[in-house]
Amino acid sequence: MTQATHAELNQRYIELIDSQQSLHISSDSPERGAQISYAPFIREGLDFYIFVSELAAHTVIMQQQKQASIMFIQPEAETENIFARERVIFNCRLQEIEREHKDFDKRLQGMQDKFGDMIALLKSLPDFHLLQLTAVSGHYVKGFGQAYSINVETPSLSKPMGRK
Repeated sequence: MTQATHAELNQRYIELIDSQQSLHISSDSPERGAQISYAPFIREGLDFYIFVSELAAHTVIMQQQKQASIMFIQPEAETENIFARERVIFNCRLQEIEREHKDFDKRLQGMQDKFGDMIALLKSLPDFHLLQLTAVSGHYVKGFGQAYSINVETPSLSKPMGRK
């Protein structure tokens, strides 16, 4: 098996993200503790948009902390080794896009195009909020000994990650 080129690895981590319809969310606060969940998403570059309910603990934490971690991971059925699943993880800053904001309807239309009429129903519910998660740092794990930092400014892989 040949070693993947830098360009191939960059393409592969984006393909992994684009192969997913939902992302895994991790958030934490002193009051509520660690929370994990998932949400369907759309993306533009390394900005990820989710439409989530304030009734979920993770939504409240993200709104308070203005940050979260997200993960995209290879499905178990597709992995050759369960201990080395391919994954992309980003630490993100969070911004809520208010219903009155010019981008609100544009992003919700993008979600409706991707996920169907359920979005129109959710849009009518006042507890749902459109959140923009912007990657501030990240890494891509291709497999054992194949972990790379992601330069979120370019966005491309910047360097292999070393063991600590």
